[in-house]
Amino acid sequence: MKVTIPYKPRVHQKIIHDNLKRWNVLVAHRRFGKTCLVLNELIKKCMLNSLDSPRYGYIAPTYRMAKQAAWSYLMDYTITIPDVKYHETELRVDLPGKRRIQCFGADAYQNLRGMRFDGIVVDEIALMPPAIWEVLRPALADRKGWLIAIGTPAGHNAFFDLYDNARNSKDWYSAIFKASETNIIDDEELEGSKKLMSPEQFEQEFECSFDAGVLGGIYTRAISDITDKEQITNIEYDTQYEVNTYWDLGIGDATSIWFAQNVGNRIHLIEYYENSGQSLEHYAKYLGSKDYKYGDHYGPHDLKVRELGSGKSRNEIASNLGLYFTIVPKLSIEDGINAARMILPRCWFDRDKCQLGLEALRQYSWERNDKTGQMKNKPKHSWASHAADAFRYLAVGLNESKQFSSKIKYPNIGII
Repeated sequence: MKVTIPYKPRVHQKIIHDNLKRWNVLVAHRRFGKTCLVLNELIKKCMLNSLDSPRYGYIAPTYRMAKQAAWSYLMDYTITIPDVKYHETELRVDLPGKRRIQCFGADAYQNLRGMRFDGIVVDEIALMPPAIWEVLRPALADRKGWLIAIGTPAGHNAFFDLYDNARNSKDWYSAIFKASETNIIDDEELEGSKKLMSPEQFEQEFECSFDAGVLGGIYTRAISDITDKEQITNIEYDTQYEVNTYWDLGIGDATSIWFAQNVGNRIHLIEYYENSGQSLEHYAKYLGSKDYKYGDHYGPHDLKVRELGSGKSRNEIASNLGLYFTIVPKLSIEDGINAARMILPRCWFDRDKCQLGLEALRQYSWERNDKTGQMKNKPKHSWASHAADAFRYLAVGLNESKQFSSKIKYPNIGII
């Protein structure tokens, strides 16, 4: 079947199409045409696949972003294919020969567990939880599927590590495309953007700089400071001190737990654990599998809320499992963030066991107004929120709240 797709790649898009390997990581500036590029690669590979029932996936940071950024393009580029069928409720396109392309959100990446794919595109990977790889890699194993990870930098995070490793691997294709080099955006437009944006924003968004940090990052400066002071290192469990745990409990979302010891004036974060779709019994068993001598377990005020099905609160259910929670005071998010900022200089993190939690703290940022580019006075809800919320409960649980003001200074990040 000969099919003509209504797509003509730009010069740099064609370079990518011609050089792709099984594993690929691409760093590209805003307005490069990343989404159009990867969607057409998916369509081409799907239509040329002669295996039984080919399956391909496009993954955005959230389901909403997948629908907004990719769905209309996917329909536009497949409209010329005979017998194509669209299922908008599932963001799924069925193509001839039992072929399928479907869009997903990384905010529910656990739903991908158990699926198999012939190819996956991960778009704006810098905004996704690092744990998504635990699901994606097995999904490609059955038929030796391929992967394209593409995005714009957001500091030294998992995307940076992926790109850095790919540059030194012959099995990976890696490339970086800066606006000053591609000429996709003319000089006048770039100069106009530079005047409206902070230098850090411009360097990150258009010059693909990983050194600009996370735009609007709430704890960026504090994490950078403790990194410079080598407070992210190997922290052993000290049997002389009790381990306190600090929880953010999710039902549909993830449940996050920080394990901490108060050693003099220091706070030793010896472990971070996160999971989703599990009952309280699972977390009770996880705590029981450790050799820690526990002190107190701290949780949010919504532990007292009674569930419709059982009529019991999660606090009551936890008590039946031997988990007795101390409910932290209900403060505003702003006051909790200030409390967390105050204790971070006293925190020492185990580099390996707290890796996911630390990455979440780095990525935790203020929500941005899509129209003006200004940061709002509330945090953005993302995969990083759960670890950050649990850390906020840690700060409040340590009674730091009496030492800070409710007046919080919000960052003036600028306009995008």
